[in-house]
Amino acid sequence: MMVMANFYWGWLLGALLLGFAAGWISVVQHGPGLSKNAAMGIGGVAAVLVGLSLARIIPGRFGYWLDLFLVMIAAYLVGCAIGSWLRYWVVARQMRGQ
Repeated sequence: MMVMANFYWGWLLGALLLGFAAGWISVVQHGPGLSKNAAMGIGGVAAVLVGLSLARIIPGRFGYWLDLFLVMIAAYLVGCAIGSWLRYWVVARQMRGQ
C-alpha cells in the first residue's frame, strides 16, 4: 500500500481535492435520499470489494486496480466529508454573525 501511495500520491491528492470541491459546492439534500434496499445493496457491494481486496483473491493487475480504485474512492469520500463539514461550519458561523 505504501508503494501505491508513493507512486500515485498526485492522483490521490487530486481525488482528495476533487472530493473537497464536490463536498464544498454540493447543496444539502433535504429529500429522502436512498431507499433502504439501495443503501444495503451499495453497502454490500462495497463490503464484497473490500473483502476481495483484503483476502487478495484477485491476483495481478486486476487486484492492483481494485486496490487503487478503493484507495482513490476512500480519498474522494474523505475529501467530500471534509469539504461539506467546512462549508457547514462557515455557513453556520456566518448565520450566527447576522
